[in-house]
Amino acid sequence: MNTEETNVEMKDAQNISAEQKDGPDAAADVGADAAADAAADAARAAVDADATEADVSEADLDQEEQEKQPMTADGDRPPEAPPEGREEVDAEKNGSVKLKILDEAEETFTGLNKEELLRVAGTPGWVRTRWALLLVFWLGWLGMLVGAVLILLQAPRCRELPATSWWNQGPLYQIGNIHAFTDTHNLKGVEQKMTSLSQLKVKGLVVGPIHVAPPDEAISLRFEEISPEAGNLEQFKGVIQAARRKGISVVLDLTPNYQGSSGPWFSRNSITNVAERLKSALVFWLNQGVDGVQLSGVEQLASTVPALWADIRAIVQNGLLLGVTESSSADRVSALLSSTEVDLLISKVLTAGGPEPARYAHTVQRLYSNHTQTKLAWNLGGRDDGHLASLVPPAHVKLYQLLLLTLPGTPVFSYGDEIGLMDGVRAAQLANRPALRFCSTVTQTFWESSGKGLFVIKEDQTDRLSLRNFFRSVSELRGKQRSLLHGDFLLLSNSSSSLAYLRVWDQNDRYLAAFNWGPEEEAVLQTSEAALPRHAAVALSTNSSALPAGSSVDLTELRLGPGQAALIKLPHTG
Repeated sequence: MNTEETNVEMKDAQNISAEQKDGPDAAADVGADAAADAAADAARAAVDADATEADVSEADLDQEEQEKQPMTADGDRPPEAPPEGREEVDAEKNGSVKLKILDEAEETFTGLNKEELLRVAGTPGWVRTRWALLLVFWLGWLGMLVGAVLILLQAPRCRELPATSWWNQGPLYQIGNIHAFTDTHNLKGVEQKMTSLSQLKVKGLVVGPIHVAPPDEAISLRFEEISPEAGNLEQFKGVIQAARRKGISVVLDLTPNYQGSSGPWFSRNSITNVAERLKSALVFWLNQGVDGVQLSGVEQLASTVPALWADIRAIVQNGLLLGVTESSSADRVSALLSSTEVDLLISKVLTAGGPEPARYAHTVQRLYSNHTQTKLAWNLGGRDDGHLASLVPPAHVKLYQLLLLTLPGTPVFSYGDEIGLMDGVRAAQLANRPALRFCSTVTQTFWESSGKGLFVIKEDQTDRLSLRNFFRSVSELRGKQRSLLHGDFLLLSNSSSSLAYLRVWDQNDRYLAAFNWGPEEEAVLQTSEAALPRHAAVALSTNSSALPAGSSVDLTELRLGPGQAALIKLPHTG
């Protein structure tokens, strides 16, 4: 809308207003004047809007012209021509940015699309290639599967471990005299020594007898009551709890007439009544937490009252039934193991006759061939027979410790055997003193006179600590090595003064135990006929200065000094 058109509209509005004033109605004239004024204001606003719109349009045109001009240092210089060989198809200037569209010759290859890939994949060459790769993959996979099966079939299978109980895992430690074993002279002292006992790697304590049993008085026998000299029931429960914390089981000796001279079961006339009373006592003590019982004279009980003996076995079926016999014959002991069906049987097969290696070899072979080694027990001495050091020369204590701990079966020791403790009479003979009785601790042993006056002889602590350390080392090694724990027993050689055998278990290190009982002469053990290596290393020896641990020995002519023994390790070679 221009200015002239605006003026015309204003004049028309004034004419209309004048015509309205000529009308007869005065009130209508006033309204017409107001309408004319409003129309005039609207016309002026329209003129102003047209002027503003025209100004904005001119500004936009000026801006577009400026943007079309190139931005150069010199506004009058024309734009440079594109390089040769490259044609600029279209270039649009937009401020300082130039957009270029490349021609078809400069486009890059981005691969085949889906349709092209499908066409190529369907060609005969690619089809044959895929089938060949698939065939190679499956042939390789089948080859690996067949190879794995062949390896499993040809590889040596591990031998299944035998079924064992806790009493097959380590030595049993007998404490037959509570008063002599502890400084407190009661069961409380046994509880206090539990840490020291666990260091010896023992698996079971055989405690007692501690029940009330006047000598040769069956009528006064009270199985379920602890003798005041030994302690009380609460102290015994403390022993059981302390032992369990250390992984040690507790066996209670319930031999009826343990202080009398008429036999362990009193007389033949009383055995039935005593066995009946024993049945209820077994239930009582098993409920108190004991892990087994020991009974002397089992052959007498089993043969006299077989029905009651069967009941006793049934009551103790979940624990250890440890029998004791006075028999020293290997054949007799073998027969008792079969007839009584005890779990272990302590006997005198190694005690009678003194150190006779040939007899030892025959005894072990006889029992080992007739029974599984989980049924065999080996001991020297006991509650009635005395301590190990009282039965053998003092220089042979380590030798016998090694023998008992490496034979196939469960070793059984009396308290103090680990430190070479002697009985009173034997100690008096060696010390040229009156008969003595003893009390012991782990690191000290004192002998007290049984007469009115008291005196003490302090033994050499160095020797006793050496014995204890040796016992502990062999016991610990036995618990770790399968060949020593439940390995096969192979006799290599034996003579009047020497013995050698091998303990072997499947794919594990083997151990050769060699002994020389000769008091003066050196023993040369010929082991060349066995499938053994020429040289091996010493694991332990009773004389560490002559045969230190780790030293190499010639197995074709193994030499041992007088009273010397050694345990030699033969590594598994596969």
